[in-house]
Amino acid sequence: MPASAGDGHQFPRPPQEFTDSEDRTVRMVAYGVEAEPLVSMYTDFDADSRSQGVPPRNEPAIREWVDGLLDDGRNVVVFHDDRPVGHAVLVPVDDGSAELAIFVHPEYQSAGIGTRLIEVLLGHGQAEGIEHVWLAVSQRNHVAMRVYRSVGFETRLREHAEIEMELDL
Repeated sequence: MPASAGDGHQFPRPPQEFTDSEDRTVRMVAYGVEAEPLVSMYTDFDADSRSQGVPPRNEPAIREWVDGLLDDGRNVVVFHDDRPVGHAVLVPVDDGSAELAIFVHPEYQSAGIGTRLIEVLLGHGQAEGIEHVWLAVSQRNHVAMRVYRSVGFETRLREHAEIEMELDL
């Protein structure tokens, strides 16, 4: 049985502002406009910041991927000053169900941004009528799994290299 926020738990909704553990004030907003700021953020990602083939490696592929996420998904972007430093998206896959993906710029990781970004994204999903969220994560990514569990995700399937997790909203 998946974890559930359906017992009345409401996640925070965008816009949100908070100070991360590095004393940087960031703001999170629902986002669906211009791809260029996100393309610029993703071109900074090195090989260690990529998982399961995303973000893509070259700028044209990044641009096409970001355009698809903006067209099809429910997106929340984290800004520090005017620079995007995080992006999370719920991509609808079935009626009321969506796949979650999250990316935090390497310079902003381990500062609490990812956890808050997921919470705000889930609140955005609740507002948009999404009822069930799932994700796939590498079995070696213990930090990400800890973050997902902290907001209520539970493991639904273990495969060779990946774990699928889910949460009912």
